Amino acid sequence: MSSAARTVPDAAPAQALRPDVPAPAAGRWVRFRGAAARHRGDLLVGLLFTALAGWLTHGLWPDPSGRVLALNPEDQALYEWFLAVDSRALLGDFGLLTDRLNAPDGVNLMANTTVIALGVLFAPVTLLFGAPVTFAVLAGLNLAGTALAWHLLFTRVLGARRLAAALGAGLCGFGPGMVSQTNSHLHMTAQWLVPVIVWLVVRLLRAADPLGRGGSSDADRLQSRRGEDRRGEGTGDAGSGRVGPDRRRMLTSAVGLAAVVSIQVFVGEEVLFLCALTLLVMAVTYALADRALLRRALPGFAGGILVAAGLALLVLGYPLWFQFAGPQGVADGMFSPHYFSADMSSWWTLSPLSVAGGDDAARLTTGPAEYNTFLGWPLLVVAAGCAIWLGRRPLVLACAAGALVMGALSLGPDVVVAGDRTSLPGPYALLGGLPVVDGALPMRFALAVLPLAATMLVLAVDRALRGTGRARRLVPAAVGVALLPILPVPLPTAERPSLPEFVTAGHWRECVRPGGVLVPVPLPTPKEPWPMRWATAADAEFGLPEGFFIGPYGKDGTAAMGTWKRPTSALLTDVAKRGGRPAVGDAERRQAARDAARWGASCFALAAGTRHEDDLRATLDQLYGPGERIADAWIWRT
Repeated sequence: MSSAARTVPDAAPAQALRPDVPAPAAGRWVRFRGAAARHRGDLLVGLLFTALAGWLTHGLWPDPSGRVLALNPEDQALYEWFLAVDSRALLGDFGLLTDRLNAPDGVNLMANTTVIALGVLFAPVTLLFGAPVTFAVLAGLNLAGTALAWHLLFTRVLGARRLAAALGAGLCGFGPGMVSQTNSHLHMTAQWLVPVIVWLVVRLLRAADPLGRGGSSDADRLQSRRGEDRRGEGTGDAGSGRVGPDRRRMLTSAVGLAAVVSIQVFVGEEVLFLCALTLLVMAVTYALADRALLRRALPGFAGGILVAAGLALLVLGYPLWFQFAGPQGVADGMFSPHYFSADMSSWWTLSPLSVAGGDDAARLTTGPAEYNTFLGWPLLVVAAGCAIWLGRRPLVLACAAGALVMGALSLGPDVVVAGDRTSLPGPYALLGGLPVVDGALPMRFALAVLPLAATMLVLAVDRALRGTGRARRLVPAAVGVALLPILPVPLPTAERPSLPEFVTAGHWRECVRPGGVLVPVPLPTPKEPWPMRWATAADAEFGLPEGFFIGPYGKDGTAAMGTWKRPTSALLTDVAKRGGRPAVGDAERRQAARDAARWGASCFALAAGTRHEDDLRATLDQLYGPGERIADAWIWRT
């Protein structure tokens, strides 16, 4: 061996100096830091969106179990129960028909907006900290996640600059309709998979184009970054020299699309329906605007869509059958399109949940969770101006057509202006009564306008920033000014009554086994679902009769909210509302015994401090014998 040979310490001086840092770990840390540096802009935008979402929902955070969204507390109680039931999948106790509500018939979870995928994904949070914490997390995360997903789509697929993409993504995630729907409609605000669906459709189109340019002409005009490689799916394979469809990319796009669509069904079917309808309108418009692309890519694109649909049906066939034809399933919608239609004048009015909005605007819609159309006239004017300025590009035409169609459909069967129903029929009248369509609320079609308007703003701002002259400052300034009035304000919250120790301390187990049925007095109803919080706090370990859900209890088995009351439930509800001590004889006691047997009830429970507590106790004593005090509740075993 030569004397010049390197010793082990000389060969690896870093290891000799820091023997406690393994080389693989150091390498992983370097790669992590490199990835963070490359995506610094995306991370900053994500943090900004997360902070904004946290600020909007901060009223829940001092005490998620003791705070409630003041504008829609009933739906919050319902969704917290959904999350509690969904979390049981982690314990191996879950099915599409649950017996934890409406005992003994149960509730079809597919027929209700149960956000199963979110509930299962966040099951550890629910089981560790409770469903109210999971609800608060999702309320904010859906806003931030949706905005970030659109930001990535705008930067990766359109190649837009981050300022333009951030403005458009902010509108997608924090627009008036999204903030309004955050009032307990988790299934409507969980839209973070929609940009993924759009990306996969665009990816499939570009792969199906024999020239490798499908749908990229608009992006190519935008993507003129100096010395920077196009990243991700920014331009597909444009300029790659490929001739002929990319069948591998077509297949992976179709498989990915089937997977994402299948997941979205278990997050929110209504959002998926609105997305599919919007993309259909856009696809037709784009094809008419670029007929050369239509001739080149249609066979491969249509084939890919069919493959995606077929794969999705393999996964979704049984759940969808269960939803419409399974036990407790419903095949129709229960909401009147005439009632849930958008007022035309609401489009140019500012939302009461915006900084420049007023409370008087609330009269133009059905409730504070449905400010879907309140974009305000400044944004409408600027969006229209941007569309005109951008010219007759296929993507611009597709977005404009999609926005006009979805906006027109939101007006419902009859056009309403400033609260007055006119005799002018709306375009929705052409769709009324169609399967699936009648399950969607017309006014929610307006939610699809947000990302379409945002896309046009992104295209305009990006074009202006890449150019010179007055437009470079004028367009971004106009967009910013138009967005300022609709900046959201924090959602109002309020305190809610604390739950009885009988529930929170687990004393309920002294009268009902896990999986059994406990009857809270009074029983839950769609308008007053508060006793469902008892089951939520117990992670849905026991069932309840009746409750707040959608089931086949309308005329001839059609969809209805809740179920009919048993005689004993009706009697107790009347006492809870009005007080008094009704006469109870042998007939009432026999009926009470039959109702308890019908429900499979282990015991009835009345929390101390309930309104008309003394009258309810006296009535229950007559029906089931003397009650027993456990903690802060009275119980009657059956």
